[in-house]
Amino acid sequence: MGRVTAPTPVIPVPPADLPGTLGALRAAGHHYRTVKQELRDNLLARMRSGETRFPGIVGYDDTVLPEVERALLAGHDMVLLGERGQGKTRLIRSLGALLDEWTPVLPGSVLNEHPMHPLTPASRAQVAEAGDELPIGWLHRSMRYGEKLATPDTSVGDLIGDVDPIRIAQGRTLGDPETIHFGLVPRTNRGIFAVNELPDLAERIQVALLNVLEERDIQVRGYQLRLPLDLLLVASANPEDYTNRGRIITPLKDRFGAEIRTHYPVDLELELALIRQEADLVAEVPEHVLEVLARFARAVRESPSVDPRSGVSARFAIAAAETVAGAALRRAGLLAASGTPDGRPEAAVARVGDAVSVTSTLRGKVEFESGEEGREIEVLAHLLRTATADTFRAHLAGLDLSGFTALVEDGAAIETGELVSAAELLRQVGTVPGLAKVLDRLGLGDAPTSEEAAAAVEFVLEGLHLTRRLGKDVTDSGRTVYGGRG
Repeated sequence: MGRVTAPTPVIPVPPADLPGTLGALRAAGHHYRTVKQELRDNLLARMRSGETRFPGIVGYDDTVLPEVERALLAGHDMVLLGERGQGKTRLIRSLGALLDEWTPVLPGSVLNEHPMHPLTPASRAQVAEAGDELPIGWLHRSMRYGEKLATPDTSVGDLIGDVDPIRIAQGRTLGDPETIHFGLVPRTNRGIFAVNELPDLAERIQVALLNVLEERDIQVRGYQLRLPLDLLLVASANPEDYTNRGRIITPLKDRFGAEIRTHYPVDLELELALIRQEADLVAEVPEHVLEVLARFARAVRESPSVDPRSGVSARFAIAAAETVAGAALRRAGLLAASGTPDGRPEAAVARVGDAVSVTSTLRGKVEFESGEEGREIEVLAHLLRTATADTFRAHLAGLDLSGFTALVEDGAAIETGELVSAAELLRQVGTVPGLAKVLDRLGLGDAPTSEEAAAAVEFVLEGLHLTRRLGKDVTDSGRTVYGGRG
C-alpha cells in the first residue's frame, strides 16, 4: 500500500504590481499602521459598505458580534467565554479576514517587521544602510494568524522564546538578541494570536503573557528586550475556569480589555441554520428530519439529566445530521441490488427512523449528571421521541390523518425500518387520503420522489404513535411495525 502524504499548503503569491522596494512603497503613499488600527479601519469600511463582516458566523448577529466589534474598534485584546462547541475558535479565526490582504515586510524577518517600522537593531541597521533601495516582501493575511491550544506541556519557550544554544556555540554573546529563538507570540507580530482554553495554561506560563498584554514587549531569561510587539491577542475559555476560583490568575484577567460571553443558538431557526451550514451530508435529509435533530439537540442541552457546566456542543446536532445521512446512504447501498419498480437504484433519503442510531453513537458527546449513570441511552431516546413529537405537532397539527390510522384497522400492520425500501413502504400504504396535504406541510409537495414520500409517511406513522393513535413494535430483525391503537 502506498504512503499517503499530506497536501502541501498553498502559499499565496503576491500580485506583480505591488512595490518591490522601500522607496517605491513610500512613493505609492503607503503609511504604517498598527494591527489594531488596521482592523479598526477595515471593520469601519465594511460597516459603511454593508459588506458581511464575519462570514460563516451564525446566531451571533444581535448578541456577540456587536460586542466583538466594539472591542475591535476600541483596540482591546479580548477573551471569549463560553461552553464547548459555541463557535469561539471559528469566530476568532474569522478576525483574520479584517486584516489587509497584503502587508509589506522585511524579507527574512521572523518578526514580520514592517520596513517603515523595524524592531531589532539588525533590521534598523539594514534599513538605514539600504535606504529607499531596500528590497521588501509581502505577507498575505492568511499568514498573519497564530494559534496555540493551551496544554499542560506548553512552555514559556513555546509561547515567548528561549535562548538558542546553537547560536551561542557559533560565537554570539548572551546579550545579543540574535541568540534568541522567538516563540509563537513574537513570530505572529503584526498579526492576530489566539490562545484556546487559556486557563489550561500553567500559572507560570500565564505570567509570561502579562508583559505581552500590557507593556507589549517580551522577556526571555532575563534579557532586557524592548521589542514593542504589534498584535491583537485573543483567548477562549470556559466560564467555569475563568474565575478567581478557577485556573486563571487575576492579573491576566485584568489585562484583557473585553470579556465576551458566547452562547448556543438562541432559537430553533438558528440551530437549523447552523446544521445546514456546517453538516457535510452524504445523503438527502428532509427539512422535517433536520428539525427533529435540531429540537433534539436543544432538548438535550436543556435536560436536567445533563451537566449544564459542560454544555452540549453545536457539533452534537451537526454530527447527528451527518449520522442520519450516513444511515440513509447505508440503506440505499444495501438495497441497490433490489432496485425500485422503475428500475433505478434506491436514492439515499433520510427518514425519522434513521435518527434512532444517534442515541448510541453520540452519547459520548454529552456529560450526564452522576445520578444518570447507566441510563444515558434511555435519557437520549426519550428526548429524541419528545423532539419528534414536537416536530410532528408543529407541522401536522390540525390535519386530518384518519386515512393513516385506517390503514391498520382490522389487525393490519405496516412495516418499515432501516432496510425497508421506499417502494415497499409505499406499496403497503397505497393511496392514502391526506398524504398530499402532509407532503405540502412538510415542504415536499412539488413532485416528491418516492423516497421523499416514504420519508413523509414514516414521519406520520411515528408521530401518530407518539401521540398515542398508533401502536408500535420492533421485531427481532430490526423492522418497525405500526398497527393497532397506541
